[in-house]
Amino acid sequence: MAKQEPINFEQSFSQLEALVHKLESGELSLEDSLKSFEQGVSLVRSCQTALNEAEQRVRILMQEDDGLATRDFDVQS
Repeated sequence: MAKQEPINFEQSFSQLEALVHKLESGELSLEDSLKSFEQGVSLVRSCQTALNEAEQRVRILMQEDDGLATRDFDVQS
């Protein structure tokens, strides 16, 4: 059996958006809504883990000789 490769942040987020649209449509049965919700929770956790790991990598890259130099991230840049 081939090992399934983990999906990346963008794929997880895209799948999460699609699930939200399906749930918001109100056309799913209760059982399908619950399954979609469970899948969504799993995707949110996956996305959060990816974001936490990315933040940690940025912090490591910003590390200076005298300790960690944290700076505000400017989204506009």
